Amino acid sequence: MAHSSRMTSLQRREQLIAVGRSLFAAKGFEAVSMEEIAAHAKVSKPIVYEHFGGKEGLYAVIVDREMRALINTLAAALDAPTMHPRQIVERTALALLTYIEENAEGFQVLVRDSPSTDPSGSFSSLLGDISMRVEDILSEAFKRQKLSTKGVPYYAQMLVGMTVFTGQYWADRPKVSKEQLAAYIVDLAWHGLSRLDSKPQLRFEGARAQREAEREAQRSTRLSADLAADSDDYNGDGNNTAELQNVSAE
Repeated sequence: MAHSSRMTSLQRREQLIAVGRSLFAAKGFEAVSMEEIAAHAKVSKPIVYEHFGGKEGLYAVIVDREMRALINTLAAALDAPTMHPRQIVERTALALLTYIEENAEGFQVLVRDSPSTDPSGSFSSLLGDISMRVEDILSEAFKRQKLSTKGVPYYAQMLVGMTVFTGQYWADRPKVSKEQLAAYIVDLAWHGLSRLDSKPQLRFEGARAQREAEREAQRSTRLSADLAADSDDYNGDGNNTAELQNVSAE
């Protein structure tokens, strides 16, 4: 404890935040105890209580700090209305992956279990805010391409979800560089967006596709029946011709 007393209050607070972030990232909120936090920081539990009021208070500070950092990073990438849409997609994907690379523990805290009862402070609310920004960008792009904007909110959720969950997977398996992964994400997203149908439909599944399959089956059945009838007529004509030839021979 003698060594710990040489820290200023601010230094101690930052130390506890670093220790808590590492533990929460590795084990999740529920699995970490106040005793464990104090032990890793080499302080007594009352010191942790003095700074944060408890484990929940420490966790809330860590989550708030990480969410602010992430949303500032993504907002800066998206805040370029005059930029080419593909460049915005590239910048945003790369910005998220850079955050994950440089703040691995903070990102793990955000995507792990949360004890928060305030939905406005959750990671999903952050993604909702980012999706709304993406929605605004897509709306303008769709209007320029004379595409219906009805599906824009869903396309925005798809883009954000695809990027975030791919980033989460990459955080545990960083087998390619962030630039290469960003290229994969953009390749799939951009080629999909650039080839959108004005009124997309399911081709093989769904009620519409089922009705079309039934009509096709009915057409095939009728065609088979017609061919069978024509074959019977042909065979009948052949038999009549043979009978006439036999009569002539007699």
